[in-house]
Amino acid sequence: MFFIRRFLIVLIISLPVAVGPAAAQQAALPTDNVGLPTLAPILEEVTPAVVNISVTARSPVETNPLYNDPFFRRFFDLPQLPPSRPSLSAGSGVIVDSGAGYVLTNHHVVENGEEIVVTLKDRRRFEAKLVGSDPGTDIALLRIDTDNLTEIELGSSETLRVGDYVVAIGNPFGLGQTVTSGIVSALGRSGLNIEGYEDFIQTDASINPGNSGGALITFDGRLVGINTAIISPGGGNVGIGFAVPIDMARAVMDQIVEYGEVRRGRLGVIIQDYTPDLAEALGTDAERGAIITKVEPGSPAEATGLQAGDLIVAVDGAPVDGSADLRNLIGLKRSGSEVEITILRDGERRVVNAKLQESQSAQIRSLDVTSRLNGAELRDLTSNDRFFAGTEGVLVASIAPGSPAARSGLEPGDVIVAVNRQPVINLQDLRRKLSNINGPFALTVQRGQAQLFLVIQ
Repeated sequence: MFFIRRFLIVLIISLPVAVGPAAAQQAALPTDNVGLPTLAPILEEVTPAVVNISVTARSPVETNPLYNDPFFRRFFDLPQLPPSRPSLSAGSGVIVDSGAGYVLTNHHVVENGEEIVVTLKDRRRFEAKLVGSDPGTDIALLRIDTDNLTEIELGSSETLRVGDYVVAIGNPFGLGQTVTSGIVSALGRSGLNIEGYEDFIQTDASINPGNSGGALITFDGRLVGINTAIISPGGGNVGIGFAVPIDMARAVMDQIVEYGEVRRGRLGVIIQDYTPDLAEALGTDAERGAIITKVEPGSPAEATGLQAGDLIVAVDGAPVDGSADLRNLIGLKRSGSEVEITILRDGERRVVNAKLQESQSAQIRSLDVTSRLNGAELRDLTSNDRFFAGTEGVLVASIAPGSPAARSGLEPGDVIVAVNRQPVINLQDLRRKLSNINGPFALTVQRGQAQLFLVIQ
């Protein structure tokens, strides 16, 4: 059975001329001193912007699930969780802003990393700070503090066509920087992770473990994708690799730089793909779109007047091919932004405007609050948390052993009720209170029937 293995991609080709739809961008290749075509001059300019990334994380020791239940442990007075094991992983990244030191990579490369080290092509090594990460698109942004960096010029993935030649650069198997070549095999691929936002560029480049987060570039040296995944029956390359389009990665990066997180817009509809059977049932001759099956109460969709049975065919003038396409178009827009939605209802074409709400998650990673609590899963208290009836605050749902959150003294089941003696109502309140604190801070924590202070450095 085929399965997805998340790695990076590497691509390069030697042809006298870049023939194809992107010929305007990919002009004739330079030649060497004997007149042979070569990509060497382009790679000499671009490869210093592609870095190797090594990540130190900790893997928890497997235990009985009851051992992880904080109430079970307290009732039987069990000791703390057993120690975790350190683990090392490697990937790649791309310098996209030399002045700010920003490095784009994949979320899965740096996920749960305690220490992230970036190694440049000239072998300089720097500890990187995780600016923010977005599991939905598998994009993360790092920052390194140094001078004399080389950045890569961003292109546009919208100009790509199937058949265009591309080059990928990465760090397969930890061997060091490597380049390979291929073409764009397909565009708009999705379905690798149904919970994510996907619009992958597919390429036939040789992709192997350790390549995740590297650069997919055109023959003129412009970045058009961040290599992310492969389909492989045995863990090696079979010529089916995927890259996140740079237009999607850039939208995520801009929000991470501005907010430290991605604030996605929410329309408030449940949708499904538009099929020929549905077309016959609805009596419409539209070729594609997404059908609304339910409108959530109190949502922007309800306020706009959208109804179940409406066929969404465009968002801000961009055609909607299906439900996955609509999910991307809405989910990658910022909360609070206004969108123009084109629908078909009873055979009549209508245009409505909606102001997107912020998509709220019931549970977030502590990285979204502060990296000093990385490794904790935090969520709002609900009416189902009867053990904490009458308490306001933020529940620590779980703790990764050996993580910064674990070293801070937090435990699963704790409720954060105050920051620097200022009461905390919910996750949004906690995020706001911590956003302006650069130095140490004190958390007031409700643990069972007792309250205690934890100083976070």
